[in-house]
Amino acid sequence: MSIDLEQVDLRSLGAEIETEHGSMKLRFFAEKAPLTVRNFCKLAQEGYYDGLTFHRIVKDFMIQGGCPEGTGTGGPGYTIPAEFNDAPHDRGVLSMARKADPDSAGSQFFIVHAPSVPSLDGKYTAFGKLVEGYETLDSLASVETTFGPGGERSKPVEPVEIKSVKIFVWEEGESEGEGSTEESPEGTGSPEENVE
Repeated sequence: MSIDLEQVDLRSLGAEIETEHGSMKLRFFAEKAPLTVRNFCKLAQEGYYDGLTFHRIVKDFMIQGGCPEGTGTGGPGYTIPAEFNDAPHDRGVLSMARKADPDSAGSQFFIVHAPSVPSLDGKYTAFGKLVEGYETLDSLASVETTFGPGGERSKPVEPVEIKSVKIFVWEEGESEGEGSTEESPEGTGSPEENVE
């Protein structure tokens, strides 16, 4: 059943990202990034993300997915305006990848694996945070990687599939947990889409 994104209170929505490593549930920052939340939910409900991969993984930094090409160069055929906000890029935060142009995000997203990456704050649209599935995030971030385009060691040796992204309405009080608070070293780099 599809949720009417024009009628629903976006603050009530959550998403579950299902992978071969397990699932991750998140709550959106609808008040901080309503256009981004609506776009992500629309794509998810259309099945856009189903079968795509996390094509860029940097342990102790972030995991990035949502590219239909699997290379970091693709998108949905349109872009959305940036909604930079005050949400810090802490562990488990969901944010939009983009090119150098601030308004170039489309479908690619990343989830922060490091405890905190302040260099991304206010420069990428943070629009949600994991409330369940930190062990899945750790598992995904730990896959074996090789050198990808641009010479960064971030391309998974074996494809890491996004089985599905399901949008749902949280039950009252259901998403209060913040998940793991484990510490890990801060990552480096930026989650820009690869442009060649």
